[in-house]
Amino acid sequence: MIDRRQHLQQLAALAGTVALPALATDEDSTYDEDSVLKAATEFFGQTTEGLAKVIEKAFKEQGRPNAYVKGQEAGAAITVGLRYGEGELLMKGGGAHKVFWAGPSIGFDLGANASKVFTLVYKLPKASAIYQRFPGVDGSLYYIGGAGINYQRLNGITLAPIRLGVGLRAGASVGYIHYRREKSINPF
Repeated sequence: MIDRRQHLQQLAALAGTVALPALATDEDSTYDEDSVLKAATEFFGQTTEGLAKVIEKAFKEQGRPNAYVKGQEAGAAITVGLRYGEGELLMKGGGAHKVFWAGPSIGFDLGANASKVFTLVYKLPKASAIYQRFPGVDGSLYYIGGAGINYQRLNGITLAPIRLGVGLRAGASVGYIHYRREKSINPF
């Protein structure tokens, strides 16, 4: 029979041989600025000084994102506006998920535009957490081409859509974007 002291010594020796999992660091679970700039450049097909400055601004204000969405959208407004888009959510931890979005807006907004959208996603706990309504304020000026960024926040998650678009649209508006698993023509 093993006495209590021998048993404790055996357990301590065994515990010393068991490898504990390494703790994930911020760098393991988030994207660095260089890799985001590279991915955005590949997606948009060009590097512009404006794109680099917008990404730099987002990193300065929000830090390192743990996901991003690559997609395209179209919108139009005459005071009341609508926006529709679709893309792919890519999480740093792996996995790609299809995302569709639509949303209404109201404000001093006039025109129409089509954009490629690269959205930085901050503090997304899991992919399914993106499928909800994110309120936001949008100010944009598109004249033939241009870049812009705005922030949408809900429940600790921040989305920072970067848009490079074409069209003729100017204004400022408030509204929300509803991110979904499936395409819908209903903006609400």
